[in-house]
Amino acid sequence: MPLTFDRHHAADALASLDGPARDTTEALALDAHRRVLSGETRSPEMLGWRDMLLTPDDALLERIAADAAEIRERADVLLCIGIGGSYLGAEAVMQALVPPFGSDGPEILFAGNHLGPDYHERLFEYLDGKSVYVNVISKSGTTLEPALAFRLARRFLEERFDDADRRIIATTDAERGALHDFAVEKGYRRYVVPNDVGGRFSVLTPVGLLPIAAAGIDIRTLFYGAVAEARDLTDADASHPALQYAADRYTFHEAGYATEVLAVMDPRLKGLGAWWQQLFGESEGKEGKGLFPVVLQYTTDLHSVGQYVQQGKRLLVETFLRLDDADAGLTVQDEPGDPDGLNYLAGVPMGSVNEKAYQGTAEAHAEGGVPNWTLTLSRLDAETVGRLLYFYEHAVAVSGTMLGVDPFDQPGVETYKQKMFSLLGKP
Repeated sequence: MPLTFDRHHAADALASLDGPARDTTEALALDAHRRVLSGETRSPEMLGWRDMLLTPDDALLERIAADAAEIRERADVLLCIGIGGSYLGAEAVMQALVPPFGSDGPEILFAGNHLGPDYHERLFEYLDGKSVYVNVISKSGTTLEPALAFRLARRFLEERFDDADRRIIATTDAERGALHDFAVEKGYRRYVVPNDVGGRFSVLTPVGLLPIAAAGIDIRTLFYGAVAEARDLTDADASHPALQYAADRYTFHEAGYATEVLAVMDPRLKGLGAWWQQLFGESEGKEGKGLFPVVLQYTTDLHSVGQYVQQGKRLLVETFLRLDDADAGLTVQDEPGDPDGLNYLAGVPMGSVNEKAYQGTAEAHAEGGVPNWTLTLSRLDAETVGRLLYFYEHAVAVSGTMLGVDPFDQPGVETYKQKMFSLLGKP
């Protein structure tokens, strides 16, 4: 199985909780699952992230692949401009699947996801003299962070390239909005942000697929991995891991737990954790409900907040996201005299050391009062990552529906914008 789910470090805690019995929780999860499948959610018009997988658009995938091939041939750098779901999914898939050192193809850089002045100044200094393409991603075109970065990038390209308009690809609304209108006026190539897909669910639309393809990843395999997971969940019962995960999270939430840690056991998975953090935070965190999502990288963060996880306030549940790769990596060699005391590991690959670190941490945290699950990927490839993306999308749709919130809106995101624009004196 590409994905396996282990609940045994959460089972005892679940059995001891006051609150809904397991069979009641499973019934609630199945009912929420049925409502997601049938479109009986609070925003039924926002289920395109599922519908598009059940009726794949192969022509769109081919068009994206063709544009990505041009970028890979002509560009030294692809600058992706967007914030939130407009970049986190693409960044996550690239971090998981593109080799960290010495990858071929263009360098993929990001802008417009914060307002750091030094970063953007140094970014354009770095780009000078390079062949640059820009993919600007914004449904409206007026979100401050990407709009500001795009104004800078547009000026940069227009001052340096005769074919600047050819080098800009806009991913935006199909019919309206500031970016749509400007792209039509300038003749930019355009891709559509589907109206029925929220930003945090958009990684498998052109929002994520174009930069992912430009990085050299097989988007068809990625997309059809998600298709396979979506089809599996169509006929799923309460034993499916995504529904078990949703049901368990709901049970802990109702028992008063407040935070879920997603602990990744490989640095290549950290971006997927950041994507998960937005997906669950925006989908569930409303009306005074939801588990606060936090991503940590182990074993790195065991040497920082690990003390709190082990012995701090008991409000945490935890998911380990890991690879089944015990045989991977360099093998520890025997050294005469054993100067660092590591000869007991001679002949052991680093993957095995990492696996034992995971096992020991999961056991220690469970004993310390942190119930935890483990989601294991059998391999790290495009198909498995595609399955994982849909696994989490479906799970959060079910868990949000169980909580009684709308998993597909984010009204609280606008509050800071209103305050910020007022302070900036926006007309």
